Amino acid sequence: MSTDQIPVRRALVSVYDKTGLEDLVRGLAAAGVELVSTGGSAALIAGLGLPVTKVEDLTGFPECLDGRVKTLHPRVHAGILADRRLESHVAQLADLGVEPFDLVVVNLYPFTATVASGATPDECVEQIDIGGPSMVRAAAKNHPSVAVLTSPAAYDAALAAVAAGGFTLEARRALAAEAFAHTAAYDVAVAEWFAQQVAPQEWPAFVGGTLRLKTPLRYGENPHQHAALYVDGTGGLADAEQLHGKEMSYNNYVDTDAARRAAHDFDVPAVAIIKHANPCGIAVGADVAEAHRRAHECDPVSAFGGVIATNRPVSVAMAEQVAEVFTEVIVAPDYEDGAVEVLARKKNIRILRCADAPAQEWEYRPVSGGELVQQRDAIDAEGDDPSGWTLATGEAASAEVLADLAFAWRAVRGVKSNAILLAKDGASVGVGMGQVNRVDSCKLAVERAGERARGSVAASDAFFPFEDGPQILMDAGVTAIVQPGGSVRDELTIEAARAAGVTMYFTGTRHFAH
Repeated sequence: MSTDQIPVRRALVSVYDKTGLEDLVRGLAAAGVELVSTGGSAALIAGLGLPVTKVEDLTGFPECLDGRVKTLHPRVHAGILADRRLESHVAQLADLGVEPFDLVVVNLYPFTATVASGATPDECVEQIDIGGPSMVRAAAKNHPSVAVLTSPAAYDAALAAVAAGGFTLEARRALAAEAFAHTAAYDVAVAEWFAQQVAPQEWPAFVGGTLRLKTPLRYGENPHQHAALYVDGTGGLADAEQLHGKEMSYNNYVDTDAARRAAHDFDVPAVAIIKHANPCGIAVGADVAEAHRRAHECDPVSAFGGVIATNRPVSVAMAEQVAEVFTEVIVAPDYEDGAVEVLARKKNIRILRCADAPAQEWEYRPVSGGELVQQRDAIDAEGDDPSGWTLATGEAASAEVLADLAFAWRAVRGVKSNAILLAKDGASVGVGMGQVNRVDSCKLAVERAGERARGSVAASDAFFPFEDGPQILMDAGVTAIVQPGGSVRDELTIEAARAAGVTMYFTGTRHFAH
């Protein structure tokens, strides 16, 4: 036995989540540990036929105020907080007739789940735990003398430690760190909820967040940058299931997130191929195999080494197509039987399953000394509905052309500004992205499209400040354009389109992406 191990002779048990509790208390009792417990936990232990001391019998004070006061008593907290390295503390316990605890097992009322259920404010407040965090923090503070468990996932290791003679100081310190993280996350959830209650229609005065390390990454955007992946517990890409391939890199995650958003902008089967957070191609189709083939055709050179996302399960037919091209990552809600085996012929391709569509409502961007917060852009603004578009000039688009314009408008949201996307028959044919002026983005889109520009439609993520950009598109054979409008020189752009016989719609909505 290590010199810093402390045998577990007495344990305090008070949990809301009773997962695994039966096995834990049976194991502790079998090891000769005295059990002290509260309420439902004590009832469960007694129901198993195990000896247990109720907290009210220990304190000589009944549980009161509908359970709000159970453990807030010196006989409980002195037993947790006494630093047994100090002779004075040990002597005081003896004078007071208080027995120390070696182990505290506590988890907290389900405040977050109560809020998520749509409970009333009073019901939410009632689920703010007071005694639980007090015991957890006390035990964590006093980890030189006490071990604390806040998660059922730790029970098996705890029983092994008890059987081995007790928790080492290293183990107690690790459990204390976990306990403080547990109460910190709980307090942040309560503080955020209260801030929203105080100012429901305004920006809350307090915004917090808690993240847990999932895995270190080999490096960041570049090899000299350290990086890691943290998770917030809401699922999404960070918790995607990897079915095959090399470990994900920082850049893989950035591109895969962009690809998922672009694919899930569509309700019909869609595929997005992303490189450096920009689309090489986006397309819809009757099925994902058709959508992938057409997305790849947009820019097959850039698609080499790209990231592919689809909003439907990957079929074997799509997998066969993907397997022909070097691909870094493929992510999908699921995979049909046999598809993963086809993709896995390439040993390094990262195959991810992420069932849920992107659902993040807010996005955050650090700036020196603070954080920018904004609602995440989605295709849900009033101007994103083609039925509300304004025909600025030209003949009203046919159903076929209007469908292409609607596709292009959805697809251009996933392109970095300044963004121009040319489309035909539900597929991008040329993309101009990330240029510091819209003219160069138009030139790039036309260059990428080549002959496919003739007869295509175009979408611009923001208004054209001059007519020179649209003129480049129209000279290449673009037949219809959709853009937000709103420039002080809109009339120049409208006149250029009128002279070229090109239909132009204004959406009144912008989709900058930086």
